[in-house]
Amino acid sequence: MKQIFFTPGPAELYFTVESHIKKALNKQIPSISHRSAQFQSIFQEAEENLRNLLGLPGNFHVLFTGSATEIWERIIQNLVAERSYHYVNGAFSERFYQIAQELGRSPIVQKAPAGECALVNSSAIPTDTELIAFTQNETSTGVAHPLEDIYQVRQSHPDAIVAVDAVSTLPYIPLDYTQIDTAYFSVQKGFGLPAGLGVWIVNDRCLAKAEQLVTQQSIGSYHSLPSLFMKAQKKQTPETPNVLGIYLLAKVAEDMLIKGIDVIRNETKFKAGMMYQMLSEHPKFTPFVEKEEHRSRTVIVAETQSHSSKIIEELGQSRLIVGDGYGTFKGKHVRIANFPTHSKEQMILLIDKMSAIL
Repeated sequence: MKQIFFTPGPAELYFTVESHIKKALNKQIPSISHRSAQFQSIFQEAEENLRNLLGLPGNFHVLFTGSATEIWERIIQNLVAERSYHYVNGAFSERFYQIAQELGRSPIVQKAPAGECALVNSSAIPTDTELIAFTQNETSTGVAHPLEDIYQVRQSHPDAIVAVDAVSTLPYIPLDYTQIDTAYFSVQKGFGLPAGLGVWIVNDRCLAKAEQLVTQQSIGSYHSLPSLFMKAQKKQTPETPNVLGIYLLAKVAEDMLIKGIDVIRNETKFKAGMMYQMLSEHPKFTPFVEKEEHRSRTVIVAETQSHSSKIIEELGQSRLIVGDGYGTFKGKHVRIANFPTHSKEQMILLIDKMSAIL
């Protein structure tokens, strides 16, 4: 009997991945040249399926990197000369802020208490801010930033580039791409794929900013935004990429299109609702995020009365693998992924097992 991974990344593989991997091996996909027509076809298929699944406008472009962590660095290098503004809801959004510092920029941070969402005050953002960074879904704490906040900031600061970390929320979140400039994710969470591939979605404003900055400072080398875009126009990448990962992303995005994004979103809401109800009623668990409007539906974080290792071990005996708390919350939290690959039946099984813990 296989384990079911409710860990928030790497997570349970999407249920069609095993079949796609077998087909890829039969076709010898991992061995093909990244300069071949075959790879160009794979790149195009992945791009088109993502564009359709996420509803990307024509002025947005799909680029591939090694990880979402890499994209933090590329965003600061390519889109910020001096000042970025970061809404911090947990460890990952704070790490993005720290990277801006390490790269010699002058970032400003708006930091929320643990388990809360950073308050949006557009008037606090300096007029010379070049980029405003949101982590829409903070994987470490289960805090989700309301989309309305992001759009409000965009309307108040139309000249700044708005960047959205959607690492653990796409494809669930219905982003309005006309209200942002760049979004990014890694494939080992919501898309249920093996780790090792980042997807960077950028619009023409980002490209123009990078072209402007390159005349003033270094914006990176082989993975600068202009170099990534130039190769993407040919359905290629600057270096040898994760060819198998791109192939699998193309196939899983197609599977999700067939299922329907509305179905995926409705199922995600339903499963999250069941889990949060159980946590709210259970004597040993409490939803870590108090405000319902700030609770993530894709990474559900429960505060535990006893040490979480005991709970994790007990669930593991039923082959249900959940995540521990992140960083300072290790031993205090249980983190539960609720991604498209997790069926309603699997979530109900987990809820039943957690309900029985006393």
